[in-house]
Parts: sequence; C-alpha cells; structure tokens
Amino acid sequence: MEILKRVIKKSIFIVLPATAVAAFFVESQKLPLGILLGWLFGIINLRQLTKNVEGLVGTGKATVKLVFLSMTRLLALFAAIFALIYYKTVNVFGLLAGFTIVFVLILVEGAKVGKSQ
Repeated sequence: MEILKRVIKKSIFIVLPATAVAAFFVESQKLPLGILLGWLFGIINLRQLTKNVEGLVGTGKATVKLVFLSMTRLLALFAAIFALIYYKTVNVFGLLAGFTIVFVLILVEGAKVGKSQ
C-alpha cells in the first residue's frame, strides 16, 4: 500500500499540469478528459492489484475468489475503456498518456523499493 500512496501523490503533480496544458492548447475537451480517466483507471487498477497481492500473500495460495475478482476487474476495465472509445467520449492518446504516467511511476517506485531491499 505504500507504493500506491507514493504513486498517487507523485502522479497528481504530473497529471494535473498535463491536463491543464492539454486543455489550454487543444480545442477539444476529449484529450484532457482522456488523460484524467486514463490516470484514474490506472490508479484504480493499481489499488485492486495491491489488494489482490496482499490477499494472496496472506493466504499462501491463490483462491478462487482472488482469481474471480481479478478477472472481473479486468473485464470491467476493458468494458469501460471500450465504451469510452466506442462513443468517442475520450481521446485514445489521452487514455494512453494517463495510463503511461501511472505505469512509469509504478516502475520508478518499484525500483526504489527493490533497490532498498
């Protein structure tokens, strides 16, 4: 959970200025909305992943409940992204930018934790 908190804190300082710049320079509001939703989906996905890992480490084995929740989470994420793109609510590149910000910060924080141990 510590990595999740650090990723959220650091990503806010990147996502908000990126969204403001996108809103200022791009006339369409799809790109800033895409950046925010991509970031939000990335954070929600990371949060659920940390809960699943904690549950997996605590029990010592993969339970049917954890596998079912993981598959349900991925299906819901896919359905939400598909619906947003299908109805042209957001820009695909904005979603990718939001996801990328979270992904890069996960790698950076994970490297810091790995280096300290």
